[in-house]
Amino acid sequence: MTILITGGAGFIGSHVVRLFVNKYKNYKICNLDLLTYAGNLENLKDIENEPNYHFIKGDINDSDFINNLFKTYQFDAVIHLAAESHVDRSIEDPLSFVKTNVFGTVNLLNAAKKIWKEDFERKLFYHISTDEVYGTLGETGLFTETTSYDPNSPYSASKASSDHFVRAYGETYGMPYIISNCSNNYGQNQFPEKLIPLFINNIINNKPLPVYGDGNYTRDWLYVIDHAIAIELIFCSGKTGETYNIGGFNEWKNIDLVKLLCEQMDSKLNRSIGTSKKLITYVKDRPGHDLRYAIDASKIKNELGWEPSVTFEEGLKKTIDWYLNNEDWLSNVTTGTYQAYYEKQYNNSK
Repeated sequence: MTILITGGAGFIGSHVVRLFVNKYKNYKICNLDLLTYAGNLENLKDIENEPNYHFIKGDINDSDFINNLFKTYQFDAVIHLAAESHVDRSIEDPLSFVKTNVFGTVNLLNAAKKIWKEDFERKLFYHISTDEVYGTLGETGLFTETTSYDPNSPYSASKASSDHFVRAYGETYGMPYIISNCSNNYGQNQFPEKLIPLFINNIINNKPLPVYGDGNYTRDWLYVIDHAIAIELIFCSGKTGETYNIGGFNEWKNIDLVKLLCEQMDSKLNRSIGTSKKLITYVKDRPGHDLRYAIDASKIKNELGWEPSVTFEEGLKKTIDWYLNNEDWLSNVTTGTYQAYYEKQYNNSK
């Protein structure tokens, strides 16, 4: 089998690529990534010389390039992770999210349809999405696979659109597809624009910890390695035409998560407990900020036997240890243009 994994140099993608390269020695694993700010080949240095691994630099927005790529490699399956994924950036520049998340996905669907020519035996288009397409929850309830879509940010709207296109190609052309919608990921190699690595980096450098609003927004957190395992399981055993929600059974209010992170970082850095909490700074709230996300992951648990392997406290310790042991990686990705973006985004203390 020849499998195309898009966005494979990014945070989640690199863990998926590593898992497939190490587990499926007889498969050819092609990693397509444009290497924008969040794509980093250092994430894959441990497998870059494996004989079944091949990296391709390219843009899913370039339809001619994508069509030629499918013609050259004759992919049997696509695991599509490439996406613009940060809500704050989508508020700043919605059109780039439309281009990558919508047009890019449709380019891949068109190329797959063209090369497979309706001979869909042993073919699969697996699209990775987010729980944010469902909108927001009140204090109770959970997102299920049948929850109506109600996106509230340009990011979630673009992902919702791409989900709809994947399903439409399934219904219209018979494209064999699977979609999974995941909760907030955390773990090793995450670019420090997202909450946990951002705050780890800021605590290391004694910088303010910018908490939106009152900090009472609730998210379900999923350890990235557990997510990669779920993706592999769905790819191998999931039913075509189905959606699977992947969550951590693990809800935290942002402010409670930040306080736990501060305590663990103080312990790891041999600082007095309470030192890092003094860095918490409440900033102007994000426009259209969803109150709560929470996933019901019982379908994947009951049908495929998947469940998280670590508690959040354990996963957070593993994550902190990785960043503390890889400060060179952290330093390399937090220079230049990212610093300018960061200053613009969070220089708005209340």
